[in-house]
Amino acid sequence: MSEVLAIVNQKGGVGKTTTSVNVGGYLAKAGKPVVVIDMDPQANATAGLGVEVESGQPTIYEVLLGLAEPHEALRSSSQENLNVIPATPDLVGAAIELMDQPHREYRLRRAVKPLLEHYEFVLLDCPPSLGLLTVNALAAAHKVLIPVQCEFYALEGLHQLLDTVEMVKEHLNPQIQVLGAVLTMYDRRTQLSRKIVKDVRRNFPGHVFDSVIPRNTELAEAPSTGKTILEYAEASRGAKAYEYLSEELLNLYT
Repeated sequence: MSEVLAIVNQKGGVGKTTTSVNVGGYLAKAGKPVVVIDMDPQANATAGLGVEVESGQPTIYEVLLGLAEPHEALRSSSQENLNVIPATPDLVGAAIELMDQPHREYRLRRAVKPLLEHYEFVLLDCPPSLGLLTVNALAAAHKVLIPVQCEFYALEGLHQLLDTVEMVKEHLNPQIQVLGAVLTMYDRRTQLSRKIVKDVRRNFPGHVFDSVIPRNTELAEAPSTGKTILEYAEASRGAKAYEYLSEELLNLYT
């Protein structure tokens, strides 16, 4: 069975793209065909997987507007089993151009459907907002994974995000479920990080993964090389954390 997983948090800089790219890498290593769909106009997942979009090549922008089919936009990464549908800054315009279109919230769902025949996991890397692009991702997703940064305002905005998911469940996608939260950017040297871990585990209304993603130099460096942490620094603490998270994810489906 194929799974469409939206990686969502309206706060920026919490590790959404790092999680999308590196979970994708480890799921692919486990033999699962994976496609990462870059729904963020910043296109960090695209760059982080080493994909350069040349002029005239279709991206998720063209797919959402009905100008290209999903398979036409697919690109390979350097890792076997791991593909990407890239984004460019043009994606900013999609939300505006779709605003008056019928069924605008379901454009991504329609695009994802044919991919489910070929991929076991479709990972949706969402932008740091709750706008139309994120709503499209939530309308297409089976489950939601929420990266939560280990910092003072970690829980701020989570209720708004969960309310948005509930609204989507009520009006657009009755099957969507919150898979859980993953704690990111953990610094074991600080009392604050340790406190945030306890607070999130106590207050988050749902599953919190055992895996905690540390602040890690190699995780920060890997995107500039166009490689996942698995390819860039497999022995690093960041790599081991994402390997463990991916194992936890897979265990939920066995």
